[in-house]
Amino acid sequence: MAIRWGLRGKSALALLLACLIALVPAALIGWQAIDDIRRHFANAYAENYTLLHMQRILAPVSRELALSQRFANSLTTRRWLANETDIRRQADFLEEAEGYRQDFSDHAYFIVANASGNYYFNDAGSANALRPSYRLSADDPDDRWYFHSVESGEPYNINVNVDTKLGVTNVWFNVIVRDAGRVLGMAGSGLDLSGFLDDFIRSDAQGIMPMIVDRNGALQAYPDAQRIAFSSGANAVSAEREQRVQSLLDTETQRAALTDVMHQAERAPGTIHTLLATLDGRPRLLSVGYMPELGWLMITALDIQAAQFLAPGWLWGMAGGLALLLACLLLAFIVATNRLIIGPLRRLQQSTQAIAGGDYSPQLPVRRHDEIGELSRAFSSMASQVEQHTQQLEHKVRQRTHELEQANARMALAQRQIEDSLEYASIIQRAILPSRQIADSLEHHYGVLWRPRDRVGGDFYVFRATPRGYLLGVVDCAGHGVPGALMTMLARAAIDHAILEAGEDDPAGILNATDRLSRELLREDELPPTIATNMDIGLVWADRQACTLTFAGAKMSLYASNGQDLQVQRGAKRAVAQKRRTTYRNATQPLHAGWTYTLCTDGFLDQAGGEHGFGFGNQRFEAMLVEYAQLPPEQQIARFETELVAYQGELPQRDDITVLSFRLQTSPTPFSEQDTPHRRPAPANTVSPRGEPSQEETPWTC
Repeated sequence: MAIRWGLRGKSALALLLACLIALVPAALIGWQAIDDIRRHFANAYAENYTLLHMQRILAPVSRELALSQRFANSLTTRRWLANETDIRRQADFLEEAEGYRQDFSDHAYFIVANASGNYYFNDAGSANALRPSYRLSADDPDDRWYFHSVESGEPYNINVNVDTKLGVTNVWFNVIVRDAGRVLGMAGSGLDLSGFLDDFIRSDAQGIMPMIVDRNGALQAYPDAQRIAFSSGANAVSAEREQRVQSLLDTETQRAALTDVMHQAERAPGTIHTLLATLDGRPRLLSVGYMPELGWLMITALDIQAAQFLAPGWLWGMAGGLALLLACLLLAFIVATNRLIIGPLRRLQQSTQAIAGGDYSPQLPVRRHDEIGELSRAFSSMASQVEQHTQQLEHKVRQRTHELEQANARMALAQRQIEDSLEYASIIQRAILPSRQIADSLEHHYGVLWRPRDRVGGDFYVFRATPRGYLLGVVDCAGHGVPGALMTMLARAAIDHAILEAGEDDPAGILNATDRLSRELLREDELPPTIATNMDIGLVWADRQACTLTFAGAKMSLYASNGQDLQVQRGAKRAVAQKRRTTYRNATQPLHAGWTYTLCTDGFLDQAGGEHGFGFGNQRFEAMLVEYAQLPPEQQIARFETELVAYQGELPQRDDITVLSFRLQTSPTPFSEQDTPHRRPAPANTVSPRGEPSQEETPWTC
């Protein structure tokens, strides 16, 4: 009994410890949630406080600025400043200015005559007189505020300044007086700085400090008047480092962040932007708002730790109640879990360990009629089923393994047969290509790029040599792979027969005859609609005697370039054996000395690649022809293939590709046997396709 209770006690202790450990992250999450709530309230409080103070400042300051503007723009003011010595105008001005003085908050105004530099300041003590207080001088540093204000071109500015001659420190509203674009002087009023700070800046709220800065961060209103950047509003002096709001922050990173937030607030007036920074070694929440009417920014620094948003007594009482409730629930959960689950599961565990060791006849406790009893009975049934299934599975695995080995052997045999067949088909297809004939005839004056997409393809090229000239061509049959290769056999037979009918010197006749023969061999009514039998063909007859080229094409063009110019002879728009018939015609042109002529299938032009996976394209292909036109044809083909591979990248080849380039030299002298250098002797019994004796085939001169 003692042992049993000892085990239960250990289980209960372990469960209690696990629950206590689980409470740690719950407590941390709860504390984080409370802190987030506190920060949320702090953020809302700072934003609302900033908005409220912006409105409190904006109303009286805007009123004072508006009165100053009306006072400066008054007709009487402008007339008197235009002629300062006119006694009558001076009296009219003094009478009207008295009304403005009564409306100004400090019951005082100032006015500057630009012509004389006289500075007038009238308050309650000098209401009925108009005598200059002093005269402004451009050489006096204390008078820079006036001259910089005039030179700035701005209609007004709000400047916090100490007038040493008057002995007052005010927030001055300086409005330039102009008449027809001419500066007559300046007029405005001022608010006592001490009263302004007491009314709007010095706050009794715990943990909060408001301040006013200009767009550059120069302090215009701050609880400590010694840090205010006097005369910065009029650009008379540049604010020192300690007179800028950025100097209040501890790090350069935070200063840059505050400057960015100030720019954001300036771009979006009426909205409040916040920033968490360190001020005087304590974390502060800075909220920034912009007042475009004044050109000022309101910044509120809130000490989150000092400000009380949640009552501590209420917070700790709630935390204590929650802790007590959790403790009671935890104790009840431990007792119930240990009695109903842990004990029975431990006994069940001892029985299942025997099953795990391969013993499929365990005696499990099945007397209970609850979930534990059902679980025990299910384990007993499972043991017998697992034993049966294991035996059956082992038998099936051996059987399936044998079947897979046989299937793999058959697949390997079939794969070898397919590979052998494709290799044989590739050899046959290469045999129909006139590679030896064109090499014997043109030597190094030609180049061929032939790249089937698969082992075999639907592209091939044609070459015939006669004493009169050469027939060169490129054929692109519909399809690729094995079907395309079979089409090349039919196409080759049809073209050979067409050459016998039309002759090598008639490319258009060959195309028309091939079109007719193809339709006879492959009747449209006997073919499925999904099978394509058309062919793109380009044929060139190079006449040795006339020094001309005759071209006919079916959806294929002839390109010619000398490295500077490019000529493109377009073929017909319909392919051979296409559903709609057409008649192909020859196009004859002179053979240019040093020009390279090129035929190309659409597999090169349509090859996908590049950054966006687009086709190679005609424009890129034509530029490539011009760039390499002066190279020997074999080197041109090598460069073409390099360009194609680089453009293709990792993308697969989409279609069969064939490019044939050749260059035939020309000369003013006609062809003769003596003019043919590097001649190879022809076999004695060699005949041409028309039965004529064959002459040596080599590039010629005309």
